[in-house]
Parts: sequence; structure tokens; C-alpha cells
Amino acid sequence: MKTFDIGPITVGGTTPFFLIAGPCQLESLDHSRMMAEKLLEACAATQTPLIFKASYDKANRSSLGSTRGLGIEEGLSILSKIGTEFGVPTLTDVHLPDHCAPAAAAVDVLQIPAFLCRQTDLLLAAGETGAAINVKKGQFLAPWDMENVASKIASTGNTRLMLCDRGTSFGYNTLVSDFRGLPIMARTGYPVVFDATHSVQQPGGQGATSGGQREFAPVLARAAVAVGVSGLFIESHEDPDSAPSDGPNMIPITEMAPLIARLAALDALTKSAMAEEG
Repeated sequence: MKTFDIGPITVGGTTPFFLIAGPCQLESLDHSRMMAEKLLEACAATQTPLIFKASYDKANRSSLGSTRGLGIEEGLSILSKIGTEFGVPTLTDVHLPDHCAPAAAAVDVLQIPAFLCRQTDLLLAAGETGAAINVKKGQFLAPWDMENVASKIASTGNTRLMLCDRGTSFGYNTLVSDFRGLPIMARTGYPVVFDATHSVQQPGGQGATSGGQREFAPVLARAAVAVGVSGLFIESHEDPDSAPSDGPNMIPITEMAPLIARLAALDALTKSAMAEEG
């Protein structure tokens, strides 16, 4: 498996899992500071590496009336400050090719949303920045189809790439996680991430907004760690039920420390076995 660095974090191989975590949507600089501080505290006991995540624009909302975020200028300014003040790598979504270069100047990782994972112009623009890229598998794609997605980005010469599973469409307003997909995607040679919170999303499940079953996110996270992943993606909030987007999926920040501790213990067992197997 390919390995590469994102700031101080080594991604890939049998290194301990890293955590991509933060609120779904940027709310303010003060809120981001509070979340970054609490997440770093939650990761401290196990020394779990953190990539702080938040989106400046949620362009794929369920309805026109859903909040989208702070916009690219203010959002990237906040993320740049968080990265500098807390010394953590940062990640945000990009939706348009011309957003990739300015985003890459402000954050460490560009994320390709699942619905856009086959948008060739977006993938190429992201790859050309040289930034690390986390590309989510479309809910409509088979895991082996991600090899074509990865090849598009790699054609730019950028192989600092992670493939992320976030569930697969299973009937209306429902997703299911097929854990066979994680080792299948790993056959590409790229590190694999599992998105535990979006995998319990119920897209459009509340009519004008998406629903979710956050109580199952820790269950799926434990399963993914047992299979063997390089990283986990877990959105969190201090008051998920009042969050501007994806609240039903997010883990309360007060529950993150014990969850991370349990995941770290399971990950150590898994990575030890992987190392022995070669």
C-alpha cells in the first residue's frame, strides 16, 4: 500500500488509524476553535492523529431551503486559521474545479463528495493541486469502480490519494455498508478511509432534510477498524440535534473520547495481525 504524509501524519500501511473529524458545516471561527480543541482533547489519551474537517459549502443539500454554509472566502480563512493555531491538518469539500486551487492553498486535504466522484474535470483539477485528496465512493458505485476514479487523479502525477467508503444505496432513503468493499478498494494500493457517520445517513429521509441513525455509527466504525482501514471519518458536534446540517448522523462531542479509545484498542489488534501477515 502507498504511504504518504499529511503534515505530521503518515497515511497508509499498518500505521495506527488517523481520524478525520469535525462538524459537517462551518458555523464560525469560535465554533471551529471550540470543536478543534475538544477533538484534540478526545484524541490525546490514545495519541490518535487528527485531521480537522468542516465544509465551507454544502452544495448537495436535500432542498433549496437547506443552509449551505459560510462560503468559500470566509470558510477557507477559518480553516487556515484552525490549521495554524492548533497545528493540525485540515480538510474540506470542493464541488467545482475552480475551487480546488484556492482550497488547496488553505487546507491540507481536498475532499471529493460522493455524488461528484466521477466528475472528471473536478478530479483532474484536484489532482493538479498536489494536495492530498480524500475521494468518497459514490453511493451508486461498486467498490471496484473506484480504480477508475483513482486513475483519473493519478494521471495528474498526484498519488497522495485516499479512497473513502460512505455506504451504498439500498432502496429509497437508505444506505447499507458492505465491508467487503474496504479490502477491495485497498487492492488499488491506496489507503482506505471509512466514513462512519454518513454511512448511517438516511438521504432525504425527513422530506426536506436527511435523517440518520447516529446510534449505529460507532458500530460501523468498530467493524471497519476490525476489517483494517487507514482512517476513520466521524463528524461530531456539541449539539447534533441543533446542527445546521447532518445532525442526525453526528456523534456528540462528549462521546468521542471513549469511542476513540475503544477504536484505538481494536485498531492496535488489527494492525498487529496485518503486520504479522506481511
